[in-house]
Amino acid sequence: MSTAEAPAGSSEFVDFWNEVLVPKFVKYRHILVGGLTHHSAKILPSLEVGEGDKVVDVGCGFGDTAIEFARRVGPSGSVLGVDCCDGFLEFARADAKAAGVENLVFVEGDAQSYRFEPVHDFCFSRFGTQFFENPVAGLRNMRTALRPGGVMTMIVWRTIDDNPWLGLPKEIVLQYLPPPGDDARTCGPGPFSMADQDMVTRQLEIAGYADIEFERVDAPLMVGRTAEDAVEFQIALGPAGEVYREAGEEAERRRDDIDAALKSELSKYETPEGIVMASSSWKISARNPD
Repeated sequence: MSTAEAPAGSSEFVDFWNEVLVPKFVKYRHILVGGLTHHSAKILPSLEVGEGDKVVDVGCGFGDTAIEFARRVGPSGSVLGVDCCDGFLEFARADAKAAGVENLVFVEGDAQSYRFEPVHDFCFSRFGTQFFENPVAGLRNMRTALRPGGVMTMIVWRTIDDNPWLGLPKEIVLQYLPPPGDDARTCGPGPFSMADQDMVTRQLEIAGYADIEFERVDAPLMVGRTAEDAVEFQIALGPAGEVYREAGEEAERRRDDIDAALKSELSKYETPEGIVMASSSWKISARNPD
């Protein structure tokens, strides 16, 4: 398996991912990968990927979907996984090697500017495109990876109201802390930036796609093995985590109260699997007409 790299161009968003978010994503990998099990099970089997296909996985993160695609396309197919954070790709390469998957290459690169070869049958992104600094430019560049008639499918979160696993903790934390200011450091537009169907349809049309389809996917999500685990996860990442991070010393001063309030609410969602809450996404598919 090749491990060739084409370094991602630096930007404030890429830097934020690498400096702030990667260590937190690694710590909560069991949630960000394992917690999505039910959600992925509703989506991956329905994707237009078959034996011998060439696939590119944009924003591949820890590589779990890329490895799944590599198994599906078999030895006669190939998969390219692209992510701007090499900290994720270290895990992806190790997991692929442990799984004996050889038809897979992971490359460090920014999907908004990476120079793809137009040979792929399928382009996929799970919860990656919603962080594009320039969505139209990013989607257009993803289309350059596709052969004529090739399919792009992206998974993005619907609104925060449709995703109580992120919305509810934010509401609780805002009872104790002020909202982030306009100058807050971020990883890009955010997890709900592609929730609006009409807006995203227009973005895809401008980017040159045809046959655009939306499918709503609702599925349970494991957000922590225990209530304590779920609280730590919310304080570290997501909308609640952003509020907490930007509040600085005030957040640390109120930490005990915030933890107690979050634990009290999240404990209501305890199951034998862990803390499980509702989530909702769009499965958006389109074709490259060229």
